Amino acid sequence: MKKFNNPAFWRLFKYVWKYWYDVVLVLAMAFVGVLASLYSVILIGDAIDVMVDGSVDFTQLWKIVAIIAGLTVVYMVVEWLTEVFAARITYKAVKDIRQDVFDTIQNVPLSYLDSHKTGELLSIMVVDVDQISDGLILALTQFFTGVATVIGTIIIMMSINYKIGLIVVLITPVSLVLAGFISKMTRKHFKKQSDIRGEIASQVQDAVSAQTLYKTCSYLEKSEEVFEKTNEDLEKVSIKAIFMSSLPNPTSRFVNNIIYALTGLVGALAVIGGGAFMLTVGQLTMFLTYAQKYAKPFNSITDVLTEIESATASAERVFGLMDAVRELPDSNNALVLKDVDGTVELNNVSFSYVKDKELIKGLNLKAKPGQNIAIVGRTGCGKTTLINLLMRFYDVDDGEIKVSGHNINDMTRDSLRTSYGMVLQDSYIFVGTIRDNIKFGREASDEEVIEAAEKARAYSFIKRQPQGLDTVISENSNLSEGQRQLLCIARAMLHLPQMLILDEATSSVDTRTEIKIQQAFDAMMKDRTCFVVAHRLSTIKNADMILVMDKGHIIEQGTHEELLKANGFYTELYNSQFAQK
Repeated sequence: MKKFNNPAFWRLFKYVWKYWYDVVLVLAMAFVGVLASLYSVILIGDAIDVMVDGSVDFTQLWKIVAIIAGLTVVYMVVEWLTEVFAARITYKAVKDIRQDVFDTIQNVPLSYLDSHKTGELLSIMVVDVDQISDGLILALTQFFTGVATVIGTIIIMMSINYKIGLIVVLITPVSLVLAGFISKMTRKHFKKQSDIRGEIASQVQDAVSAQTLYKTCSYLEKSEEVFEKTNEDLEKVSIKAIFMSSLPNPTSRFVNNIIYALTGLVGALAVIGGGAFMLTVGQLTMFLTYAQKYAKPFNSITDVLTEIESATASAERVFGLMDAVRELPDSNNALVLKDVDGTVELNNVSFSYVKDKELIKGLNLKAKPGQNIAIVGRTGCGKTTLINLLMRFYDVDDGEIKVSGHNINDMTRDSLRTSYGMVLQDSYIFVGTIRDNIKFGREASDEEVIEAAEKARAYSFIKRQPQGLDTVISENSNLSEGQRQLLCIARAMLHLPQMLILDEATSSVDTRTEIKIQQAFDAMMKDRTCFVVAHRLSTIKNADMILVMDKGHIIEQGTHEELLKANGFYTELYNSQFAQK
């Protein structure tokens, strides 16, 4: 069938087969359970034959009943263990899948994350992986038992009466063929359902994170319209998927009921007619029961096929994310950057996010140890892009960037990035204590944390929190943007490498606090190479060098006074902020 030719299906199977020893154990338990169930049917037939002769051998009857009771207990225990171990296999496999997805997200280039919606990635990580889990559990619990039941019933029926057995064995699989034909048409609906779920997750994520903006811009009504349309699309495609996936089961049951009726009719004639293929009443009862047992796995398999279709559609999205191009790994002989002196050189650097849209071309720059380099320019001129290139979040298209005389492409990314301290315009706060947010990724004593917070002018508001440094905060905590930014600045204060990047680091604080932070920055930046991206030109008057960028090029450079005297682009920017009206 088409689903079993799907690479995603076999790739999913590899995650399951990794735990082959559990798979073998489940198969063995399923086989034991089926034997107990099938043998119970033989004993029931024997019990009926004991009673239909007119004189009941109660000694033999009670012996048979006792054995049936014991086999029933064995069947119940084994079936329970089969469910438990099948779930164990599933959750182990899903754990590995989820870990590999997270590992992929951690190692894809920043460009991949920039081009994909956060909500869509969350949907793949959570919803699609859960869908895989549901499909695997059903497949594992019913597949092994079904296979063992089919094999066992074939052997027993053919040994009792091969002619009647052939009726059941040859016609019953027709239901599976019909079910497979119908279920393969559901795959596109399940795939579309998963895609729309991703859109739903993205819209909800945007609505929650940008609720203030939605209300400010009177976008609530429009957002509801957009969400309603997407929600309706999900409803329609889900109904189609369920409708198509619901057809195989009743179809297979219809075929199996016909087979059951034929088996009963032919079997009854065999009981009445006698001859070489005569059946007893007990044997006829066994045959009818085995016919049901033989057909039941085929009915279950149709449900399994539907779940596999859904799980495979989700697996395609999951593996599509896992197959995303990752950052090129550091070479085995990559340099581990040590003893950084703060020298940074850009030689004829060119870069563009989109190949046919040039952004930075032929950029040259040399920052000496301890220099304070300010980068200014209009929005979209390439300031933040330059920072991304320095940190090697993106690789240059042409030219080279050197740190301490070494090409950054020849060194490990980790050693390069830990050589910089960063404070970004967007303050990121994660769920945890204030202490953990400041320490983030580093080991430090409380004294060092408090010292960093004091330098960042953050400790005064930290002390006012209910539990001080132990106060648990998150992105939605009742902290102002300025307070969040102060925590991020304290985070940078705690770890002072030889180079610093400040990207609009004081954009969210008031003017008075900005002055105090600037004083702390001045002390922090002493003897360190600093790159400061700024819109407020008042914050970079004391920079050793100001680079004025426009359309990816450095069009002016010099000190604040030199650039004002030149009466060029920088002067225009400066006057636009400070000119008297």
